[in-house]
Order: sequence, then structure tokens, then C-alpha cells
Amino acid sequence: MEVAVLGGGHGCYAAAADAAEAGHNVRFWRRDADAFRPVLDSSTVLVSDSKGRREIPLSLATTNVAEAMEGAELILSPLPGTTQAGLGETIAPHLKDGQVVFIPPGTFGSYLMARQVRDSGNTAEVAFGDAGTLPWLVRKQADGSTRITTRTVRLPSGIFPARLSDHAFGLIEQVFTETERRRDALDAALLNYGPIIHPPLILMNAGPLAHFDAWDIHNEGTQTTIRNVHNALDAERIAIREALGYGAPHFPLADHYNRDPAGDTMYSVTSHDELVGSSDWREDIDLFTHRYMLEDIALGLALLVSLGDWAGVPCPVATGLLAIGGAAIGKDFRATGRTWENIGLAGLGQGELRTLLDEGIS
Repeated sequence: MEVAVLGGGHGCYAAAADAAEAGHNVRFWRRDADAFRPVLDSSTVLVSDSKGRREIPLSLATTNVAEAMEGAELILSPLPGTTQAGLGETIAPHLKDGQVVFIPPGTFGSYLMARQVRDSGNTAEVAFGDAGTLPWLVRKQADGSTRITTRTVRLPSGIFPARLSDHAFGLIEQVFTETERRRDALDAALLNYGPIIHPPLILMNAGPLAHFDAWDIHNEGTQTTIRNVHNALDAERIAIREALGYGAPHFPLADHYNRDPAGDTMYSVTSHDELVGSSDWREDIDLFTHRYMLEDIALGLALLVSLGDWAGVPCPVATGLLAIGGAAIGKDFRATGRTWENIGLAGLGQGELRTLLDEGIS
């Protein structure tokens, strides 16, 4: 299969590596030629994981996005949600009928990118996919390699529009065999771990994050009081899912932390221990610029709170965290974030929403 990987984030390097090792022809695009130079010069990516350290050859490394996308059946771009508008503008002129764009986890960016592409005048029939999480726990290393600590064992995903699901999943599953098909893109977006796990961790650790040069929010930063907030916040997410008619499994975050082998988890039951043991998440987190604030709170949590309001589901914990996060950096995320109102869907009824999710943009 012809696969294009677009972007320079941790997940993009992991996607290029895994797709190439699965036997696909991978074209890897990144805008920043200087940062991309090692890959451009070698047409390989350097990866380390449980199998060891190795160079994985690519079909093409390029700074020309049209060259990367031409003829690609599957386009992978596991970038932060904050980059989706810019990415949509970049790829809109080049998308063709039948292509599939997968942006795990997405934060409902599947709908937003589809809207952006259509508004640009491109009427190609393209499927866009969201997922419940990034398919890897991954960090780039100082030596230029990309270290994959672990991969998902279950990757719940949904497609916008849902009528293209069979076609889209037929391609996605060739790279991510652990994919689980969900009803639609919003179903998958409401499984996203990021807006549940990260807001309590960064806001309730704001003092240590500002004081110490590096702090591991997943190790000494994860305490019983913070886990209690996680559980309350996750209960609100699940209540919204149920109000919208989405069924189990809801992938409760508690199953991940409790290492419950009978539970519903996206990563292995040992993944939290592997994450902490790697020390890759002992880092300097600037709350004014970090994606945990600008993606998981300003986008993901804003979406959750506003969708709860629309569906008539009280979300006091999510609402409070959204307000505190904005106050911490001097922003009003309810006014500027990825709310149901700001993405233009607050005027829909549930029936109209169902039609949109199933059939796409008319």
C-alpha cells in the first residue's frame, strides 16, 4: 500500500517506521528541511523499541507535500490538534477521491479538516479518521532516534463520514492491526484519553512544574487526590457518551491505572510502568506553550464541556478545570477553544448531528 506520513512530531516518526516495517511504501514529508535533514539524507528513520535499535528504510523523504501525497492511499498525520488547521490548508489542494486521512487521536479534527477541505473548494470524496489515543507512547531522543516505549493493543477509531468506514478501515487496519471500529468519528473522539489524563496532572502539579527543571507528572506527579479528579472527570465523559447513544466499551481511565487485565484499556496493563520507567516523560513542561494545555484543555476539554452543555449533561469538574486552565495562562478557552459553538454545530439537533456524522458535509 502507498502510505504518506505528514509532519515532524514524535508520532509521525513512529508512524513512518511502523508503516514501513509492515511492508508498505512510505513517503515521509516534513516542512522543516533543516530538522528533517538526517531523514532526507538517508531516506531512513532511526527507531528503538523492544526489538532493539535499527534504521528503517523509506520509499521517499521529501519537503514537497504534493510529491508525498500523490498516489497515496492512506495519509497518516498523528500531529497535535493545534496543527490541524495548518495541515488542512496544506493538504487541501492535493487530496483526491478515495484517499483516507488518519489523524490519531484527532479531538474531532476529522470533522474540522473535512469542513476545511470542502470550504477550500475541493469536493473530492475523502475519509477522515479520529482515534481514542496516539498509537504509541513515543519520544524523540537527543541522538536523533525515536524511542517507542509501547504501542496500543486496542485502538478505537471512527470515520467521518461514517458511510466511508468500510473503505477507510480497510486501509487503516493494514498499518494498525489493533484498530477497533467505532460507530463514527465523534464516538472515537469521546474516547480520547488526553483531555482526561492531562488536565488534572498539569494543573494540580502546576507548582512543581514551574519550580523544578524537570518533573514527571506520571510518576511523583500522580497521587491519590489527582486520581480522584481523574475518576470524576472521566465519569462526566462517559455520561456524555451515554447521552449521545454511544455504548460500551467506554475505555475508563481507571482500568488503565488499575492495570486491570479484564478491563478496557488501549495500552497493555504494564504500559504505565513502562512509561515511568523510561524517564522520557521527566520533562520541562511550560504551561503557556505545551500541548497538554493548548491541545488537551483548549481543544479537548473545551469540546467536552460544550458538548455536555449541548447534550444536557452537567460537567462541573470539566468546567472547573477548563476555567482554571484558562486562568492559569490568561485565556478564556470557553470563548476561544474548540467548543461545539465555535465549530458551528451547536444549532443542530441530535437527529441532524447523526445525519452529519453518517453522511458527511452536503
